[in-house]
Order: sequence, then structure tokens, then C-alpha cells
Amino acid sequence: MSADSDWEKDHFVPHNVLPDSEVLSLAGSRVVVISHSADSLARAADDLPPDVETHAVSALDEPALRAAFDRIGDFDHLVYTAADKPVSGAVTTLPVAQVRRAFETRFFGAVTTVDAAVGHVKRSITLTSGAASIRPRSTSGVLASVCGAMEGFMRALAMELAPVRVNLVRPGFTKTGMWSALDDEARQALFTRGADTSLVGHVAEPHEVAHAYLYCMNSSYATGSVVTVDGGYALV
Repeated sequence: MSADSDWEKDHFVPHNVLPDSEVLSLAGSRVVVISHSADSLARAADDLPPDVETHAVSALDEPALRAAFDRIGDFDHLVYTAADKPVSGAVTTLPVAQVRRAFETRFFGAVTTVDAAVGHVKRSITLTSGAASIRPRSTSGVLASVCGAMEGFMRALAMELAPVRVNLVRPGFTKTGMWSALDDEARQALFTRGADTSLVGHVAEPHEVAHAYLYCMNSSYATGSVVTVDGGYALV
């Protein structure tokens, strides 16, 4: 990174909505990716600059996370994007145990990660929710609840951890590895439906959402903020 760069130098980025190599090259970043998923780490190794660090650790494994952060040392920015496939169905018909599990990676994983990282992160934390938090559908009540919890958590952290800044990105439908379990036909049908209901006419590519994370990292006056990148989902 050049001495006159506006960007901070070190980022810790769990998997899913990852800034692509073009975006990261603009930031001049050292990147560390932590994920429990071997597929996510392999994608990171393929898509990001060759010096990216990867660590296979679950966001729910607090001792392993603490050990990983101790190995990494101090860094400027923490970005938490880890998420499982959303639970679909009416809240009143889903088993309570399934609803609890929906909070594990998205919410409790974030709580565990922040708790483990708080002694190392120096400048900002960026969390992730989703457009369902402000416009749930009849089958997305669980996802809306999880996303709403993330947004409340972010605001509380912004107060608690100041002057470390804490913000959140609220993405809409994005083409990430979350949908890789679907076969090609089902996945394409899902993306087509998403594009048809988007005001911009397409489903987001990861790099389109990644710019919002970079804004949260770089804007020294942004804290307690939600940045929405949803293709107009909240309006339709």
C-alpha cells in the first residue's frame, strides 16, 4: 500500500459476500479469510490476490477463533458475512428448534466473532443483515427476525465499542455460494425470479455489494449506520 493511500491496510473477512480481486486491488489490502467451509476458502484462494491468508475455523468455535485472532495479530477492519441458507416457511409452522438454528451462524456467530476479535480490531467492524429485515414476506419471518437482531446488535456495538466504528450492510438477493447446493436449473430459476422483482432488473453480483463494505471500512465518520444495497427490494 502506498503511503498516501486513503484505505486502511488490513482486513479480516469471513466468507460469503467477498470483495472481488478488482475491488480489493483498489483497496491495496492485506486480506485474511476465515471460514468453516473448505469450498469458501477454495473460492477465496481462486478469486483473491495470491497472498490472501485463509484459516479453517467455525464462527461458532470461540476457542479456535481466539487462537486464530491471536495468530493474526492486530488488524484494522473486521467484516462479518457468514450465513447459512435462509430458513423458509411461516414462523408459526416451523419447529422452534429450527428457528433457533437459524440464528446460530448469522447472529450468534457474529456475536462470537466480535467477542473474539475485539482486542485486535482497531478501526471498524462491518456486519451483515438482509433486505428481509425491512420487508419480510410470509415465508421469510425467521430471516427477517435474524436480520433485525443483527441490526440491533450493530447499533449497540457502535455505542459500546466507540471509537471503533460499527456499521452494517443490508444486501438484497446476491449470487453467492449460499445457493451452491441447488442444481443449476433451480439456481437459475431462482435468480430469474429475483431479477424479475428487482427495480434494476438483475440479481446482485458480489462485487456490487462489496463496495458497500469498503465504504463502511473507509468512511471515518460512519458508525451505527445501515447501508442498503438491495436493487429496490424494499420498494416493491
